Amino acid sequence: MEYYLAVRHLHITLALLSGAFFLFRGVLMLRQSAWLQHKICKIAPHIIDTGLLSAAIYLAVITQQSPGNSPWIAAKIGALLLYIVLGTIALKRGKTMQIRVIALFAALATYGYIVAVAMSRNPLPWLA
Repeated sequence: MEYYLAVRHLHITLALLSGAFFLFRGVLMLRQSAWLQHKICKIAPHIIDTGLLSAAIYLAVITQQSPGNSPWIAAKIGALLLYIVLGTIALKRGKTMQIRVIALFAALATYGYIVAVAMSRNPLPWLA
């Protein structure tokens, strides 16, 4: 339990960094910038998100929380999967700019939901 606070702060920092970098890449996509294809834009999200997921798993294990006994964690995992799908549509797989823009804003809203659930520890944070 001695590393809990350090790992929690790392998790929060990586979550904010991940969201900010996704927003940055979304802006690059909207501007149709060649920078979106830059090596750092392709590698950094994987490094950040791997650290974020590793910290999340560590925190869940040491606090003995799981999706089965913590509905808010189940909500975060479900929303994370949706966020990943929407993010890939926004940045790569969307066939038209309109689809990409809609997916980008939906992904950002999903990210906001994940943050709200994490802060409230409630799968329905608007009721907390």
